[in-house]
Amino acid sequence: MREIYENSYIQHGSSTMFIARENGGKYLFVSDGEAYDLLQGVRVGDTDGNGGNIAKGCPPQGERVGDTDGNVAKGNAVYGSAIKRCPLTNENSKVIRSLFPFTNPVSHKKHACTIGLGDRLGLASPGHLRVIKDKNIFPVLAQQSIRELTLTGRTYEDVLAAAVWAVFQEGYKSGYGADGDHLKSREEVKMALDCGFTMITLDCSEHIPNGLTAVAEFAIDIYNEFIRGTDIDFELSVDETQTVTSAEDHIFIANALKKANVCVTSLAPRFPGEFQKGIDYRGDTTEFEKELRKHAKIALDNGYKLSVHSGSDKFSVFPIIYRETDCRVHLKTAGTHWLEALRTAAVFNPDLFRRIHIVALEHLKEAKKYYHITENTANIPAIDDLDDGNLPTLLDNDDARQVLHITYEFTLAAFKAEIFDLLNRREDEYYDALAKHLTKHLPRL
Repeated sequence: MREIYENSYIQHGSSTMFIARENGGKYLFVSDGEAYDLLQGVRVGDTDGNGGNIAKGCPPQGERVGDTDGNVAKGNAVYGSAIKRCPLTNENSKVIRSLFPFTNPVSHKKHACTIGLGDRLGLASPGHLRVIKDKNIFPVLAQQSIRELTLTGRTYEDVLAAAVWAVFQEGYKSGYGADGDHLKSREEVKMALDCGFTMITLDCSEHIPNGLTAVAEFAIDIYNEFIRGTDIDFELSVDETQTVTSAEDHIFIANALKKANVCVTSLAPRFPGEFQKGIDYRGDTTEFEKELRKHAKIALDNGYKLSVHSGSDKFSVFPIIYRETDCRVHLKTAGTHWLEALRTAAVFNPDLFRRIHIVALEHLKEAKKYYHITENTANIPAIDDLDDGNLPTLLDNDDARQVLHITYEFTLAAFKAEIFDLLNRREDEYYDALAKHLTKHLPRL
């Protein structure tokens, strides 16, 4: 039997298409028609004796359903025609993008409040969309840095394809973005753009030691070579440094960009305090508010948004960000959604979560080469002292969250197949966990 995602039903000419689960896998099904030959897959029929092209809850083969023109009503499968079962591959996603414009990423320049929803596994976006669809906030679903691609073994084509399939599955037609995050070279920028990404976050941190003039010159060169004359969202990032960005530095950069006629969609300063991974803001919130107010005014005066990186779980400063930016802001989140995958494992496969936790602690030192955190492992309860019912409490412990957040390279290397199997079997529960956690971010924005 097939379990169909009802929101995915769509017609292209005489072809009916939908995404469904079958025998533990997720596929695109397409009936004979204009789209049939464009998609890679295998023909399936009724030879299995179970009604191969009959969806769960639909009438048996031979009963005619649908409108008088022969089209099939929503909720029913296609009868009397060939059915192809197509894997959710990168190549098939490109066909879907060519057939259905709403599955292509677009610019978010016209949207005041936007959120980056990085998804390290390629499984979270449907859960994100179920929360975002009714909110006045624009999602950037495909958001990944080169560092994350390297550590997860993915490509930008993989990241974008996952977003395309999520949008198709959920029938989401309100637009989404694709961000090549923290790119540092011409080659990286070109790679993201060639894959169809609609946002470039240019990481200028390596140029900061050479002075602000070097930062602006690098940004201007990249803009002139790749961005000028396009509708690409261009974000300038100077946040990955130990030096707090002063208002004077921000003004210098803004003036240099304006003089060169560079149109910036957003800019990410380095704010005072600590924006560490997967935990709340650490620092003086009064000082943060004072500095944010200055940066927000500079951004507003120059026609772009502030961007807040490592924005996951910064609950204590969300009200300040909203108030001082008037919600003209781009908030980047990523690893917190990975932690919700681990929470799902803690609840539904305690043995797997225990093994994940052990590997995370074993490889913490290696992972800290890539991420700055100030964890204290002495504050993490010994996992052998916790019964299965209390394992999810580790996801509420700041130190455990940081350790689990940054060690995903090693966790996936050891347990990727088991993690994916669990999340696919417990898909609804994973989506519910994502919704519950993401919703905590949104009312404050």
